[in-house]
Amino acid sequence: MPEATEDARRTTSRLQNSRALTTLARVGFGMNGVLHILIGVIALRVAFGGGGEADQGGALGELASRPGGQALLWVIVVGLWALGVFQILEAALVRGSDKEDWAERVKEGGKGVAYLAVGFTAFTFARGGSSDSSDQTESLSAGLLATPGGVVLLVVLALAIVAIGGYFVVKGARQRFREDLVVPSGSAGRVTVAFGVVGYVAKGIALIVVGVLFGVAAVQADPDEASGLDGALKALAELPFGTAVLTAVAVGLIAFGLYSFVRARRARL
Repeated sequence: MPEATEDARRTTSRLQNSRALTTLARVGFGMNGVLHILIGVIALRVAFGGGGEADQGGALGELASRPGGQALLWVIVVGLWALGVFQILEAALVRGSDKEDWAERVKEGGKGVAYLAVGFTAFTFARGGSSDSSDQTESLSAGLLATPGGVVLLVVLALAIVAIGGYFVVKGARQRFREDLVVPSGSAGRVTVAFGVVGYVAKGIALIVVGVLFGVAAVQADPDEASGLDGALKALAELPFGTAVLTAVAVGLIAFGLYSFVRARRARL
């Protein structure tokens, strides 16, 4: 049995380290950057009174409406699916059985599932369909609230999203993202680190607000309060000095997208 386990591990490792998968995973990082830049641009537009859905669905919808956008959507699909598979294989290769090992598996596996999910949304748009991320989030909240113990489940989900957001903030503030890539030397490296710090902190803040909205939905038993990333960013706009706050977060999301471009080339895979 141990020998069979090791054989499976070696096969998994060979697949993960294959040139085709690592190349496509790098494409995935780049395409993730494209989506963050588009979301940031839409959020900037919202901050100054414009319209649009500042989330993955809104970004993909705008891309689908542009010349050449349909072809880029297929690149996003392939890249994000490859990156998702890569992260799931990474989770499968984690050794050990203590809490830290399981936490690492959950973290890597969760990232893989997230990339696959966004890839499936992109697939819908690439085939000429559409998807509303806010409606999906509200449907998820309504489904949870309709189940026995649904309020508790929604609170747990809210806390989990807040925790993920906090993780992003800490990762950015402490520059832990430097472990994920070979940082360029000189001024290029300083710019990359600046993009990483600003980008991770901004993304973390946005996720924390998403989690808070899920918590409000649970307390008020109103799924309409849980409106996903678009609702979170628009909630920021309603705060005192909301235009400045949302502008800062939008610029941060664009910075995360630019950091992702560097990661696409220099990620440690």
